Amino acid sequence: MYFCSLKSGCIATFLTKLTKKIDIMLKYLTIEKAIDAWKRLQPLSVDDRNRLNRRFIIDFNYNSNHIEGNTLTYGQTEILLLFGKVIGEADVKDVQDMTASNVALRMTSEEANSCNIPLTQNFIRTLNKTLLREDYTVYRNLPGGVQTSYTVHAGQYKTRPNSVITRYGDRFEYASPEETPSLMTDLVDWYNEEEQKGKLHPVELAILFHYRYIRIHPFEDGNGRIARLMMNYILYRHNLPMVVIRSRLKTEYLEALHASDLMAGTSPGKGAKASLKDITPFVQYCKKLFAHEIYNNVQFLTKHSENLWWYDGEQIVFRSPNHAKLLTLMMSEPILTLTDMQQKLGINMSAVKKLVNQLINKHYIERGTTEGSWRVFIMPSV
Repeated sequence: MYFCSLKSGCIATFLTKLTKKIDIMLKYLTIEKAIDAWKRLQPLSVDDRNRLNRRFIIDFNYNSNHIEGNTLTYGQTEILLLFGKVIGEADVKDVQDMTASNVALRMTSEEANSCNIPLTQNFIRTLNKTLLREDYTVYRNLPGGVQTSYTVHAGQYKTRPNSVITRYGDRFEYASPEETPSLMTDLVDWYNEEEQKGKLHPVELAILFHYRYIRIHPFEDGNGRIARLMMNYILYRHNLPMVVIRSRLKTEYLEALHASDLMAGTSPGKGAKASLKDITPFVQYCKKLFAHEIYNNVQFLTKHSENLWWYDGEQIVFRSPNHAKLLTLMMSEPILTLTDMQQKLGINMSAVKKLVNQLINKHYIERGTTEGSWRVFIMPSV
């Protein structure tokens, strides 16, 4: 999480930049309009639901872990989660983290479906245990060459203080180990009570839970991933689609949190009980992001064209029909050589090589292990 040491004008500057950047992307779209468009599509067909689920599983796991530094590519993530295979060079821990993340996502969906069962701290601790898998030791070198270590306990609240050094050089403290159990009890109790009251919109409930949870930072590792899982738990529990915070928007995401921290104050206790008004920058950021993500789901299901494809939440519209034709061939033919492409597309070899290189450079495709085989990671709209 990033924080600003300049109080005056920092929040206003952030909001101006954020509004300009996201408004260009969303224009006049609001969360209300996006949700209304989504609801008009219900109920979804089995085929549409499966297509959305496949897309979301890859996008969420890739982005949530990428925000935390996971090095698997989008293509590696897709092959791992859909086929259980590891392609290319990959860090073992990153593979294990991605696999565990997918299990935790499945657990979150299943738990959210149990609408008559209230949220419990035990479920949140189980998510952490699933993500981290087991206890592990962290070793650090102190000034003077002295080495120290501590153990990260999977599924248990922190036993040592955690904090972050901001990019401005300040240390920002989260809730202390002593405060954490009571603050988590308050958080879960508050959520269950607010859900029963029904006064807060589910979107606002999800945003506020995410923020309050992050200010507690109850575990020694995995807090960001759990915050994003729990946010989606709340949305899904209220019949709204889960959303993805894209890693390419990581800076905006962290700056929205940091601007809200300035408004809510540095005290962990106050941050853990912040109101929506206290975290206006994060609320605005999330509502715009949610609107974009939900409306993209609508477009994914309704907007069809041979030249319209999807990659990591973005619409890719190819100007030349040859891109789409080539991708379709790669998806349908087990072996497709450059000569095959030339003959089937009716273009010269130089143009074929240019098309292939463009798709590879964009990470939309990769060469397979067998000569003439291809892996396609971009999804068609038809």
